[in-house]
Amino acid sequence: MNLTETIKAAGIVGAGGAGFPTHVKLDAKAECLIVNAAECEPLIETDKYLCRTCAPQIIQAVLAVKEHLGAGRAVIALKGKYEQEIGALSEAIRATAAPVEIFRMGTFYPAGDEQTMVQQVTGRSVPERGLPLDVGCVVDNVGTMLNIYDALQGRPVVDKYLSVVGEVKEPVMLHVPIGTPVIDCVRAAEPQLADYALILGGPMMGRQLTGADEIRGAVVTKTTGNIIVLPRDHYLFRRAATPLETIRHQARSACIQCRMCTDLCPRYLIGHAIRPHLIMRNLWREQGVTDDAAYVRIFGEAANCCDCGVCEMFACPMQLSPRKVNQYVKRWLREKGLQVPRDSAPQARAEVDQRHTPTDRLVSRLGLSAYYGLHAHDCRTLTPDEVFLPFSQHIGKPAHPVKQAGDTVERGEVLAQAAEGLSAQIHASISGVVTEITERGARIRGRKE
Repeated sequence: MNLTETIKAAGIVGAGGAGFPTHVKLDAKAECLIVNAAECEPLIETDKYLCRTCAPQIIQAVLAVKEHLGAGRAVIALKGKYEQEIGALSEAIRATAAPVEIFRMGTFYPAGDEQTMVQQVTGRSVPERGLPLDVGCVVDNVGTMLNIYDALQGRPVVDKYLSVVGEVKEPVMLHVPIGTPVIDCVRAAEPQLADYALILGGPMMGRQLTGADEIRGAVVTKTTGNIIVLPRDHYLFRRAATPLETIRHQARSACIQCRMCTDLCPRYLIGHAIRPHLIMRNLWREQGVTDDAAYVRIFGEAANCCDCGVCEMFACPMQLSPRKVNQYVKRWLREKGLQVPRDSAPQARAEVDQRHTPTDRLVSRLGLSAYYGLHAHDCRTLTPDEVFLPFSQHIGKPAHPVKQAGDTVERGEVLAQAAEGLSAQIHASISGVVTEITERGARIRGRKE
């Protein structure tokens, strides 16, 4: 098999984002391969741990992907303050004389946004609503590289490294089978609260779990890289619960048109047409705009929003919610089938390097200072008695089950086959018996040794 076939057979998807199937992304040629090790959001520990402990494997995978893409340049981009991680990667590069660069980024959010990273590394701006490949680049997460190394050794994606941080005894790294209950991971970290809520991922763009049933039903997937344990009444959960109608009234009465949401927007800085302050200014009349062309002219720039949250969680002095407004407008544009013109050759603005959002100040705004600067060092392995493996852990179509309830499966065996088109295979993460198959996924009870 060639590399993309090997990756497809292993069920690899983007480990640090929305789970785009990697075999599709790498079915291309590119000038530059960029490995994202920036650990974009605060409090996440996973990519740093992988760089420290798996550097030789990561470099081997980078070389394989570089050759496959025909890339003249391979770059690992991470924050310059990660000295230990840079040291481990540099040693692995020296040991093999690998043609791989280390690119030191500033400590800002969202350094790990792939379009921001492409602009930082190459000086090129990705087209509006485009892909890094449009400017000759492919960006993959460092965890994805480790999965590619495993695939080259014949191992599919059945495990996940993740960190558990926040209101726990101390931050921990865990190595768990895909499908492990999230609540088992939290217990392993010894939560310091009896009643808590969770964020899967980072505090800015992660998925919030506030209900007891939600928390009990959540499982680790191929894209789960971090769990944040917080008090149920934390600011982040209260802020997220604000309904759109309240946001609409707040925008009408409190937006002072300071344009900080625009001036600090990462997409605006790389040259995209997006001015949240103008959308906020016009929101009061949005429901009265019935002409489609007028709607696109007034609100169409919302289509270029990347949902990073800088506008509402850091920039706005009035604590308004431009991101939620943009999300609402984007849904409405899709529902109406309205096409927004796009700039295929944007140019970064002159102030692109002067208006980054400092991570430490962002952490303070988010009410997370008590947990910032605490790091996970050792990694523990969990072996649950039972796992539930969703058939949709990726962008695209769910995988199709090839097993039935009652079947015995071995760890690494194909459980669900990738569908036609954009999809990814799912493998049994433990050996045992399939006790349940539904449209959502499969439950496996582990074999007693």
